[in-house]
Amino acid sequence: MLRRLLPPLALLIATPAVAQEEEPVPTSLEGVGRITVQGGWRVTSNETLYKSWYGAEANTGLSRARETGGGPLGVATFAYSISDLVEVGIDLFFTGSKLYLNSPGLEGAAPVERSLETMGYGALVGVRFQTVLPEVGPYGLVPFAGLATGPAIASSKLSGEKLEDKTTQAWAGSLGATWRLSPRWGLSAEYRFMFLRGPVGPALNDQDKRIASFSLGGSWMSLGVTYTFPPEPSRSLTGGL
Repeated sequence: MLRRLLPPLALLIATPAVAQEEEPVPTSLEGVGRITVQGGWRVTSNETLYKSWYGAEANTGLSRARETGGGPLGVATFAYSISDLVEVGIDLFFTGSKLYLNSPGLEGAAPVERSLETMGYGALVGVRFQTVLPEVGPYGLVPFAGLATGPAIASSKLSGEKLEDKTTQAWAGSLGATWRLSPRWGLSAEYRFMFLRGPVGPALNDQDKRIASFSLGGSWMSLGVTYTFPPEPSRSLTGGL
C-alpha cells in the first residue's frame, strides 16, 4: 500500500516546487507601461522673493521674518516605453508650503508677521531615457534621466490680501531609478530640478502693485512605488474557438 502511495506523493511535492521557480529577469522595456505614485519634499530657495519684498520702499529696514525652505509634494506618473531606451509620459503633480513675511506695524509699532500660503499643481509631458541593469537587485534596476514641461497653476494667499494665481509653464529635469522587486512591482526614487514661479499680492499700503513672486521649484526629491504593465495583455484562457 505504501509503495503505491509514494509516486503520487512525490509528484504532489514536486509540482509546487516547479511552480515556484523564479520568473526570468525581464531585460526589454519596449511596450511596457507603468504607473508610479510618489511623495516627497521640495527644497526651495525663495531668496528672490525676500530680496524683492524687503527691498520695497514700504518695507525698507524691516527685519526678516522666519524663513522656510520647502514643502511637501506628490507626483503621479503615467508612462509608456516606445523602445528599450525611450519612454514618454505625463506627470501630475501637487505641492504647497507656508512662507512668512514681515510688514510695517501701524504708526511705528513693531513689524507684523504675515503668512503666505502657496500652492502649485499641473501636468508635465516629457521624455525619459532609460536602460536595464539586470544584475542589480532581484529583478534588475532601471536608471533613467528625463526632461518635461507643461502647464501649471501657481497661487498664493498673503494674509490680509486676496488670492493671487497665475497659469504658467513649468519645466523639469529628472534623474532616478526603479529597483524592481518583482516582474510587476518596484520601488522608485527620483530627483527633479523644477522651475515654477507664482505671484505675490501687494503690501497693504500699495493695492495696485505686485511686489514680488515666489518659487515652487528647486530640488524635488521623492520616493514611491511603481507598477508596470506587460507589453501584451496576459491571456487567462488558452486555445481558441
